[in-house]
Amino acid sequence: MKQKDYIGIAALTAVMIAVPYLVTNDYYLGILIFTALNCLACTGLCLLMGYAGQISLGHAAFYGIGAYATAILTVHYSWTPWLALPVAIFAAVCVAYIVGIPTLKLSGYYLGMGTLGFGMIVNIIFREWSSVTGGASGFVGIPGLSLGPVSFASRQNYLYLVWGCVLLCIVICRRIIDSRIGRALRAIHDQEKAAAAVGIDTQRLKLQVFVLSAGISALAGFLYAHLVYFISPETFSFIMSIRMVTMVVIGGMASIWGSLLGASLLTLLPEWLHAFSEFEMVVYGLILMLVMIFLPKGLTRGVLDIVERSHRRL
Repeated sequence: MKQKDYIGIAALTAVMIAVPYLVTNDYYLGILIFTALNCLACTGLCLLMGYAGQISLGHAAFYGIGAYATAILTVHYSWTPWLALPVAIFAAVCVAYIVGIPTLKLSGYYLGMGTLGFGMIVNIIFREWSSVTGGASGFVGIPGLSLGPVSFASRQNYLYLVWGCVLLCIVICRRIIDSRIGRALRAIHDQEKAAAAVGIDTQRLKLQVFVLSAGISALAGFLYAHLVYFISPETFSFIMSIRMVTMVVIGGMASIWGSLLGASLLTLLPEWLHAFSEFEMVVYGLILMLVMIFLPKGLTRGVLDIVERSHRRL
């Protein structure tokens, strides 16, 4: 990792350690936890879209698989959540592998439509398989998390847990990006045929990053389920997938830190725009359109470009 990554991780760690002492209201702590969950899910999606250049409009399905897998195992079979965690991630990874083999042979809009169809199918399963998933009424009775004497029923403790997972995923993704695999992913993003011509196994790498991003989304789903104790198909719908893509695009697709910025802004945005709650998708679409027109590289790169141009003029 680069020096600026270490600085960023250290700064984020310090802020997250200090926040629970500065913010004592459970509502605001809950917003910060949901922000972390979105950051976690978008980290893997950024790796897939921003570096491998693969569009996914169905990533909410993996988020849901992680949530429903742990809910079913802990409620129906009385498993402990920590034992259900690797199974939930493994389930999402297996599904991603099976779906990714044929889907990632597509490209561009066709890949987007393929992943969109997959996401819709999974959401229908969540809704219609009511004997297992609870159907449209949702799944209730999901237990909370605890680790020995430490209970994560406290918002402060849960905040540390979720942001700790975010930091871990940032470290993993940054190490991948700065490695030989990361350079190969960028080559695939820029020109896949040229990358294949120089000996890069493009299909294998695309599948691997797709599986990794699915596993990270499943981890976010696991943490979400044990935070709210209730899940329903609406949470993992097509709209959620669009939100995730919008967060990555607005922050900057080729930037892990940018995806965190985009996820944070769009998680906090509804808190600032209560008057437009009925027009949520319109607001999201307008923001996405404006960013793509005026800051096509995302907020992070766009702001840095503006600063650099202003320095040149001086």
